[in-house]
Amino acid sequence: MYVIDNQSRQAVYEQIVAQTERFVMTGLMTADQPMPSVRSLSMELSVNPNTIQKAYAELERRGIIYVVTGKGSFISSGAKDSLAIAKRGRLAEIEAIAGECAIAGIDKQLIYDAVDKGYGRNGGNEQ
Repeated sequence: MYVIDNQSRQAVYEQIVAQTERFVMTGLMTADQPMPSVRSLSMELSVNPNTIQKAYAELERRGIIYVVTGKGSFISSGAKDSLAIAKRGRLAEIEAIAGECAIAGIDKQLIYDAVDKGYGRNGGNEQ
């Protein structure tokens, strides 16, 4: 399920965090579903267990997972909602980029087309 790109400039633990968030947002991982153990994911990805533990600590800090001592890590019940709220917070960035594109003389339709492609590629809901 997880794929690590060793050529990426993004740190391995950040790739794991980003992929976990994507799995939650797309419904591949759901509330109370167990996460792979640190040891098993480490072996599967050929990554140091400390790297996996760092990713899990970040996911716990963000409220995406919770830990049950002796049982493992699980997806939080509010993970999908909290991720949606965090993504809504990025709308200001999109607005700023659109403003820059307007200043550069880029046609508004091209921006609409780019948003439509993003929604289509990522399975978003049009609302």
